[in-house]
Amino acid sequence: MTANRFTSVWDAIEDAPEEAENMKVRSQLMMQLKSYITKSGLSQSEAARIFGITQPRVSDLMRGKINLFGIDALVNMAAKAGLHVEIRLRETA
Repeated sequence: MTANRFTSVWDAIEDAPEEAENMKVRSQLMMQLKSYITKSGLSQSEAARIFGITQPRVSDLMRGKINLFGIDALVNMAAKAGLHVEIRLRETA
């Protein structure tokens, strides 16, 4: 049995490279939004009001339910919070 090495958990569990990249972006956005909520000392209700979503949706974000969020929704939430989203592209090794 050969041990494979992956640069990301998403590379290991997703079937296609494009799916892995999508998950990487989504997970980064979710982690940053969760950090914003925590650092700001916001309740889930306050965060929901700022993001323009429901409190249960914020709960899903805080619990890391990545399958419930698309990139568009996460970028919209960041923008509503006054956060700037920046994307860098680079060639793979």
